[in-house]
Amino acid sequence: MPELLLLRHAKSDWKDAALDDFDRPLSKRGRQAAPRMGEYLRAQGLEPNLVLCSSARRARETLKLVLTALASEPEISYLKSLYLAPPSRMLAILRRQSPETGRILLIAHNPGLERLALGLARGAEGQDHSAAAQSMAEKFPTAALARFRVAAWASLGEAPAELAAFVRPRDLEDQA
Repeated sequence: MPELLLLRHAKSDWKDAALDDFDRPLSKRGRQAAPRMGEYLRAQGLEPNLVLCSSARRARETLKLVLTALASEPEISYLKSLYLAPPSRMLAILRRQSPETGRILLIAHNPGLERLALGLARGAEGQDHSAAAQSMAEKFPTAALARFRVAAWASLGEAPAELAAFVRPRDLEDQA
C-alpha cells in the first residue's frame, strides 16, 4: 500500500526583513529539527522513494538536512508550484505520480499542507478521532510529519487515506 509523508518545512529565520519570503533560510531551531525528522524516518523504516519539495529556500534546506540521516538518496523533484500551494494543487501533483511509487515525501508550506493533511485524515467518514488526528488538528508546527497509507495516487483525496502517525519535533525530543 502506498504511503504519503507530509512534512512541513522546518522553522525559518525572520532576521533579515529585506529577504523575500521565498528566500528565507532556516533558523537555528530549524537546522536542529530537520535532521531529527530524517533520523526518525530512517529509524522507522520510512525512507521515501520520491521526494516532491517546494523550491523555496527553507524547504530545500529542510530536505538537505533530512537527507543527511537517510541511508539512501531518493529521487527528488523541486517544484516551485508547491510554494504556498493550496491542497488542490498538491493533490493534483500527487495524483500524477506513478502507481509503482511506494512512498512519497512531500515538503511544503502551511496553510496548504495542514489543510491537505486534515482533509485526508477526515476522509469519507468525515472525521478521524484518533490521537494523531486530534494532535494534528490542534497545530501542524514546522518540521512536523503526517504519515498516511493511501489506496492509490490517482485517487488520493477521493478514496480513504489512513493517518498512521503524526510526529512533531518536540515528540522526538521527549524520546531522547
